[in-house]
Amino acid sequence: MTKDKNVTQPQLPDAALGIAHVSSPVTGKIVSNETCLKGKSASFVRHTVIDISDTLLEGKCLVGQAFGVLAPGMNEKGKPHKVRLYSLACPSDGENGDGKVISTTTKREIGEYYPQKTGDDPNDHSLFLGVCSNYLCNLKPGDEVRITGPNGKRFLLPSKTEQHDYLFVATGTGIAPFRGMALELLEKNSTTSQVHLLMGAPYTTDLIYDDLFKRLEKEHKNFHYHTAISREPTLDGGPGQYVHHYLSKHINIFGQFLENPRTLLYICGLAGMQSGLFKVMAEHSIGNNYFTIREKLADIPPSDWDVNQVRKCVKITDRCMVEVY
Repeated sequence: MTKDKNVTQPQLPDAALGIAHVSSPVTGKIVSNETCLKGKSASFVRHTVIDISDTLLEGKCLVGQAFGVLAPGMNEKGKPHKVRLYSLACPSDGENGDGKVISTTTKREIGEYYPQKTGDDPNDHSLFLGVCSNYLCNLKPGDEVRITGPNGKRFLLPSKTEQHDYLFVATGTGIAPFRGMALELLEKNSTTSQVHLLMGAPYTTDLIYDDLFKRLEKEHKNFHYHTAISREPTLDGGPGQYVHHYLSKHINIFGQFLENPRTLLYICGLAGMQSGLFKVMAEHSIGNNYFTIREKLADIPPSDWDVNQVRKCVKITDRCMVEVY
């Protein structure tokens, strides 16, 4: 693969980092904590809005960054719980336009124990709840929460947003930064740039902020909202599809868009999504400006790449921003 020499390289803004440290967090207050799923789902996801006015973080967070949350109490070893990072789901000037109120997308973590180390009871299948995610989801308006940050200096919109077009690809709560970015581009900046958002979910009821994105698509001709549902048949009766399947099926749209020298690619969500996308892009020879491939992988067909090979042998360029977990 060779890169297009005529591409527009993004210039990212300077981002404030670590203003509020774990040792000296600021205190925010919950403004609202409402569900943000399309319908009745097996998951529980909330749009958590936090007032940070009169703290060191007021007006210091950029869209695409994250902030830390410190849950109260101690872990099983008697130590304070570790900080957990949450992506901002709001524009740089916050929910209200003054930088005083930020938001994130919080999903409850619920699962069963299973043996992880020597000495664990192999018959222990008791239920566990994620500490920080459930703590955040349980908070009510007026409750206080300890916050650190901001974190992140690369997963940002460029300083000159009009010089670029955008493809955002998300799964699950990876949609959080794209809520903020879409609002910033379309409603704050009134951009004329083309913006595509591809959201992946198991079921239609798992779509997050679906009503918002449909409204934005209706109101802005340059915003295009796509959904890939993996456990439901498509409208034409075909099998469910992940985001990389959707991109491949609609390569007539995304191929030309990704070859556009203005386009930037942002990926946020489950790590496996990144691997699938890169494989499809390589198969269609549209990854040149977004990643490079080490020599040891060059002779292997992209369809045969595994997750570890992608992680070790595919390096992203300045036009590709990735936040996966």
